[in-house]
Amino acid sequence: MGVIELAGNPPIAVTLRRSKRARRISLRMSGIDGRVTLTLPARVPEREGLAFLREKEGWLRGHLAQQEAPVAIGPGAELPIEGRPRLITPGTGRRVTLHEGALLVPGPEARIAPRALGFLKTLARERLAEASDRHARSLGRDYSRITLRDTRSRWGSCSSEGALSYSWRLILAPPEVLDYVAAHEVAHLQEMNHSRRFWALVTRLYGDWSAPRDWLRRHGTGLHRYRFEAGDAE
Repeated sequence: MGVIELAGNPPIAVTLRRSKRARRISLRMSGIDGRVTLTLPARVPEREGLAFLREKEGWLRGHLAQQEAPVAIGPGAELPIEGRPRLITPGTGRRVTLHEGALLVPGPEARIAPRALGFLKTLARERLAEASDRHARSLGRDYSRITLRDTRSRWGSCSSEGALSYSWRLILAPPEVLDYVAAHEVAHLQEMNHSRRFWALVTRLYGDWSAPRDWLRRHGTGLHRYRFEAGDAE
């Protein structure tokens, strides 16, 4: 695996990977962070892959142009927390505090982003633990643990051992969206599939889940535009 650059304005970084399973050249762009990956079958020359990439350049640039610009977290940036916009504002004292329209973050400017991130992860764990506990009680099942990640492909998961994993970025979404994802994953404690019985179980735990699921489909990728660390922008 390596990285090549497609020249132009702006230049586009493309991850080049080979796959023994791939039968044809493929080009994919992440709808979450805009990362571009060119996959080549094991025996296809790299020059053929580059020619394919140039053929698809117009399509690629069109899709990249439609993505929302990233937001670097710092003083003056606006960030949704539990679905409501908050202005990142320098604070006093030692604790990060959440107000009606602002997140007050004390300390030097260089520490504002990591301190805000720490606050959000703590708040996400509290909200997700409460929702998971509530739904697990309704289901009559126990889970083994909760893990928070910054996943790019899914908002939550449930292992066969009963371990729940969630994206901490759910704390940026409206509360009903977070609650729906918790109900969805807790339902997997009983039904490790997406059968009719599974969805009936989600309905029993949450109610009508169509609106929060639709919200995630329409707005979920936008939650990844908020960048807290230098590595987020890579």
